[in-house]
Amino acid sequence: MTDFPMPPFPGQTQPQPGSFQTMEPRPDHGESSWVGSGRLADRVALITGADSGIGRAVAIAFAREGADVALCYLDETSDAEDTAALVSAEGRRCLRLPADLADPAACREAVAQVVNEWGRIDILVNNAAHQSVCDRFEELSAGEWDKTFAINIDAIFHLSQAAVPHMKAGSSIINTTSINADKPNPMPLAYATTKGAIQNFTSGLAQMLADRGIRVNCVAPGPVWTPLIPTTMPEEKVATFGQDSPMKRPAQPVELASAYVMLAEPMSSYVSGATIAVTGGGPML
Repeated sequence: MTDFPMPPFPGQTQPQPGSFQTMEPRPDHGESSWVGSGRLADRVALITGADSGIGRAVAIAFAREGADVALCYLDETSDAEDTAALVSAEGRRCLRLPADLADPAACREAVAQVVNEWGRIDILVNNAAHQSVCDRFEELSAGEWDKTFAINIDAIFHLSQAAVPHMKAGSSIINTTSINADKPNPMPLAYATTKGAIQNFTSGLAQMLADRGIRVNCVAPGPVWTPLIPTTMPEEKVATFGQDSPMKRPAQPVELASAYVMLAEPMSSYVSGATIAVTGGGPML
């Protein structure tokens, strides 16, 4: 709990979508620390937002637990190439799927490519997200609102609906929500609103798919040190990011990976419709 970087951090900003490679301190995705034990042996996983942040940490962990991994990401940085190399280094198959998930057709195509390559999907991790912040409600444009919903919640619907026909009993859908689902921060208003919708969608879909043996859960992170932070926040807020949490720091992406592995593994067969809070002690309301 005390081995990870503490703020204040150097003030820094990046253009969206950003890259973990230029962040200071560099995020820890488990590159040198995650040790697998075969918990996801020979399973097929599709992870969105998989090039950096939480998605990269989950991809590394899944590969080291024995899964083949399809990485879906916005093709604007070199982060995906680095993540794919780490997956392949574990002897697992890796499929790279650059896509703009704001387009429903791109969501369906990503699923189709995984099915064409490997014949099925055992684990779908809906993790891709878009965020922007504003101080005044009038500053939030309709275009920004629509883009946030298209990426954060509409894509989850399209990806899940395309994937479910190719998922057998024992499969798992894991959605990334946020502490904002229950305790919304007003500045990223559109983002926080979508995170509430994700939590509600997860609960409802878990009930719809229970009789087919497909589990649906979500993970609710608190503050996490990912490229989303320096690309959407002013330098002074980046410098103190996570300082207000009970642990006085943000999570590193690797600290989220265990929740996704737990929700994906077959031993969690009775866990569905759950929200796993990974907030460093911050309360969900």
